[in-house]
Amino acid sequence: MREDGRPLPVAIVCGLHSEARREVVAELLAEVPGSVALHHDLTTATAGTVHRTVRDSSGELSGGEAPLVNDCACCALREDLIPELARLADDGRTRLAVVELWDSVEPRAMAEVIAAHADGWAEVTSVITAVDPSLVLPCLVNGDDLAEAGLAAAATDRRTVGDTWARQLEYASVIALVDSLDADDEDRALIGQLHPTARQVTAGSRELREAALAGFDVEAAGAAQHPACALLPQEAEEAGVSTLVWRRHRPFHPERLYAALEDLSCAAARSRGRFWLADRPDTLLSWDAAGGALCVENTGPWLASLPDAAWDMVPPFRQAAAALDWHPEHGDCCQHLVFVSPGLDRDGLTVLLDSCLLSDDEFAAGRTGWSELPATFDELLDPVD
Repeated sequence: MREDGRPLPVAIVCGLHSEARREVVAELLAEVPGSVALHHDLTTATAGTVHRTVRDSSGELSGGEAPLVNDCACCALREDLIPELARLADDGRTRLAVVELWDSVEPRAMAEVIAAHADGWAEVTSVITAVDPSLVLPCLVNGDDLAEAGLAAAATDRRTVGDTWARQLEYASVIALVDSLDADDEDRALIGQLHPTARQVTAGSRELREAALAGFDVEAAGAAQHPACALLPQEAEEAGVSTLVWRRHRPFHPERLYAALEDLSCAAARSRGRFWLADRPDTLLSWDAAGGALCVENTGPWLASLPDAAWDMVPPFRQAAAALDWHPEHGDCCQHLVFVSPGLDRDGLTVLLDSCLLSDDEFAAGRTGWSELPATFDELLDPVD
């Protein structure tokens, strides 16, 4: 805790656009008196260490090495981050700690680490994703593994450039845009539709300083990303970029949906949401696609499948999300998928999605009949080790 009794404000700055990120951090150091930036460079991880630097607007103040933890550079970052922030808080002179994350590090994990361990002496006041508008689409549609791009944070890192960038952008409370001569209206519309609730500021503006200290609710931000209650974008159309929100209250036929996965995952630059399979009627499944790569996961039960007594253990934000989707017959079981892309074929995509639903006769067979449908998603959802 600082001498004034207030927790140390922490602004997390992230993003794959490294030049944009460095520009945003430099602006914060120049504009916020007493600000200090903490950065862990993961490029040295192959040698067994992570290099830490602490700097202010005048230059580097200190440096050091943090050993790898479990052969994971991100784990080393987490282990080293809290002691360094505690040192800055105890020093009493730091007015703002800027945590500049390395290229592929996602901000959610770091924000939650700080919230869990700072114990009142520090608080996350913003999560800022630095963006070069002209690079948003190229990064989003990049299906390369991070390892192929030299950006993996661990030997077991299987993320792609596209899905990592999407999560960096969608978690942020602030999107800081740098000037780009190559950017156009389509690029800006794409940013706005991918994360319409984020505050957009320009890197050199006074708004950036204000946004860095505005405040950030870590719990609410996490809830907004959870597949069961994600705050998904709404319908939109601007500058050739479209957002299609597809909602239905009938389950997918597993075999027809599986056959359409490749076309659906490539239909948009970004798609996400939750869905319902007829042969797994009680299971809420998540959909997350970017760069042509699709991830589907079991995220637990639909609330409609739980006994009444279990509802007391369900977080309020999950109950509120279920109430918005509630159907008299099926409860919160539904299809809620969102597709965002330039040049989106809205009509063709809608037809394809609708064709994957149960037909009238299949739906009328009820859960007993649905249980006899081909379990084509078992390989994806229940992989054999």
